[in-house]
Amino acid sequence: MISSLLVANRGEIACRIFRTCRALGIATVAVFSDADADALHVREADTAVRLPGAAPADTYLRGDLVVAAALAAGADAVHPGYGFLSENAGFARAVTGAGLTWVGPPADAIEAMASKTRAKKLMAAAGVPLLAPVEPAAATAADLPLLLKAAAGGGGRGMRVVRELDALDAEVTAAVAEARSAFGDGEVFAEPYVERGRHVEVQIMADAHGTVWTLGTRDCSLQRRHQKVIEEAPAPGLPDALRATLGEAATAAARAVEYRGAGTVEFLVSESGDRAYFLEMNTRLQVEHPVTEAVFGLDLVALQLRTAEGEPLPPGGPPQPHGHAVEARLYAEDPAAGWAPQTGALHRLDVPGTGASNGGAPTGTPTGTRTGAPTGTVTGTPAGTLTGTPTVRLDTGYTGGDTIGIHYDPMLAKVIAHAPTRTEALRTLAYALEHARIHGPVTNRDLLVRSLRHPDFAAARLDTGFYDRQLPGLTTPAPEPLAALAAALADAAGARIGGWRNVPSQPQSKSYRSEPDGEVYEIRYRLTRDGLRAEGFPGVRLHAATPRRVSLEADGVLRHFDVEVHGDRAHVGPHTLTRLPRFPDPAARTAPGSLLAPMPGTVVRVADGLAAGDTVTAGQPLIWLEAMKMEHRITAPAAGTLTALHAAPGHQVEVGALLAVVRTEQPGAQPGTQPDTQEVLES
Repeated sequence: MISSLLVANRGEIACRIFRTCRALGIATVAVFSDADADALHVREADTAVRLPGAAPADTYLRGDLVVAAALAAGADAVHPGYGFLSENAGFARAVTGAGLTWVGPPADAIEAMASKTRAKKLMAAAGVPLLAPVEPAAATAADLPLLLKAAAGGGGRGMRVVRELDALDAEVTAAVAEARSAFGDGEVFAEPYVERGRHVEVQIMADAHGTVWTLGTRDCSLQRRHQKVIEEAPAPGLPDALRATLGEAATAAARAVEYRGAGTVEFLVSESGDRAYFLEMNTRLQVEHPVTEAVFGLDLVALQLRTAEGEPLPPGGPPQPHGHAVEARLYAEDPAAGWAPQTGALHRLDVPGTGASNGGAPTGTPTGTRTGAPTGTVTGTPAGTLTGTPTVRLDTGYTGGDTIGIHYDPMLAKVIAHAPTRTEALRTLAYALEHARIHGPVTNRDLLVRSLRHPDFAAARLDTGFYDRQLPGLTTPAPEPLAALAAALADAAGARIGGWRNVPSQPQSKSYRSEPDGEVYEIRYRLTRDGLRAEGFPGVRLHAATPRRVSLEADGVLRHFDVEVHGDRAHVGPHTLTRLPRFPDPAARTAPGSLLAPMPGTVVRVADGLAAGDTVTAGQPLIWLEAMKMEHRITAPAAGTLTALHAAPGHQVEVGALLAVVRTEQPGAQPGTQPDTQEVLES
């Protein structure tokens, strides 16, 4: 029996595993980098062990330090979570070699699936449908488009779509270099690229006694940079025959490697929906596992622990599925700016329906309570118990007051809705996100809400190119001038003693910039005995105003605006506004052609031989930044001369730091150009 568990991970997944452990009476041990010293997963654990340093390579990827931490803390088992070392066979062997229980599949199974090329050969032998590989050197125009993938990769690194034969050699060379840099293995392979394909996967759970459960399907087609954004279960619109084929193929994959524990078999489904091809097997718990938990009423972490203890899965097979569940990943990023990650203080995280107020502990998660001695049956799972009333679950590694830093994934939370039907689940999730109070860095919240309400998504017309086609429309600013007026009135209410009795009659003026779209609102108003007089807001009536809430009537409709201010930022409902100074600081101005750091991060590369005085061309890559597991390329805004270069590899820079200056005679070159976001460093 496991009595003390170390989670070799951080953030949301560590907190998720700890909650099940607490329900099962298992002591918990966290590991933390210096950057995570005050993180939620450290605060929630019974014991925590420091891993000196901040970069993942020095901390969470150091298997030797993690094993030593488990032994020092007296843990008798290790759960890897997802990412980091979760699919590292060497780490699994190190854990068991130290006499600890590994909560995951056998190391041999991890190793068999670690290389996509080896995994495909194994799956072919097991009769699992595959896309026929293409040898890049022998490819012809008839083979296009092709998808290049890193054999040892994940999260989109080394992945490229090639549509022109002339570009193939260069893309292969680039993919090899990127794969070698990211994974220490430069092997890449090519296969046909399926246009408008769907990403569908099957959750499996297996024990050491020959039992393999398939727990339905999930659709994870809405992706950016080959990373999932919205997932749901079951995958909508699949023919029953295809569902059966996917289940059989997943079972065959698990049996082929004598699998044990939780795993996911991923497939690419053709646009017609009648064919599926094996992609890969993830030998770990997936980020999107909550939608399966909701539909089946199971705690997959509890079952992982059970199978790791050598117990069989409960007799009689898995429970029957009920309803539909959808998960949205809330990222601190700006989709309209190349998905650029964002950092800074998170003042508040409050999602309605979850019971988590002001960033309180996530709720709605499976309790993991097992009946019997122990049977593995999970009871009391709010998100999985279908009573006709939709439920909302929040999984997060942050609370109000935490800081989102530069070192790790920008995901703030996962919000999951479960309801009797897909339509109800989508509606519930969109409402919860729209009304969530997320006060801090820019997030993808608006994108998520618009995606859930998009006609194609609502009609289950899904494919992995959804954001490639729809992103401009999904990120178009939606101006809300009344929010700026409400911010100004709330500010005025807070500045006056006794409410509105001593309001001066002279005009008032305030300026706000909407984030992240940059729309500027000049608010000018007077408060008279006859009521509010605001320029540009004819007929708008003020009903009430306090520093925290403003009620305005426009066109006969009364609307209430909740206002919360942090520094120079006002959060008005889902809108974020920055109060602009009355007189801009001249020192804040930058010279034309200035290249500014769009986010805090580390300079990892400067173009070979680049020096002040060099001639550069428009769009030429000059500097590479790494932040939050993403690589960002800073390019020349126009052709000209590099007059200054302040960046050097290894430098830590803050947002807005001057990296370089390009002098150009061409009009229109703007300082602080947006970076070209490259690939994910870790999924």
